[in-house]
Amino acid sequence: MKFEEIASVAGKGGLFKILKPSKSGVILESMDAKKSKLVVGADSRVSIFSEISIYSHTDEGATPLEEVMQSIHKEFEGDTGLDKNSAPDELKSFLSHVLPDYDEDRVYVSDIKKLVSWYNLLSRDYPEVFEQQAEETAAEEEQTSEEKTAE
Repeated sequence: MKFEEIASVAGKGGLFKILKPSKSGVILESMDAKKSKLVVGADSRVSIFSEISIYSHTDEGATPLEEVMQSIHKEFEGDTGLDKNSAPDELKSFLSHVLPDYDEDRVYVSDIKKLVSWYNLLSRDYPEVFEQQAEETAAEEEQTSEEKTAE
């Protein structure tokens, strides 16, 4: 599974796997133990993970969620020790450790809670997401270094 296949739906808790488009929207499957299917229409706000970013003080103004998730996984390897009920100061400290240049004025504690709960779900039930993404990143870096060597 890739980050392009994972979505969040506004007003619905949890994460969803994108199954396929339908005539009236898209068919999703919950990533929890129930594996319930859901059809969301064009009027629903569906956010695909590969398109979500976190506000930061970088040149681009935001850091892709995928990069942040990979950074969390490298640092904590599946166990952040946090959950959505953790203290706000703890959550802010966690994010500033993982993403030092995040925009504290535009990233709310509720956003960090979502990030932590999403990461916990993926690392617990879908660890292959991080392994596959790491392999793809390593392959891209190797290709880039080979191109530089050829020059």
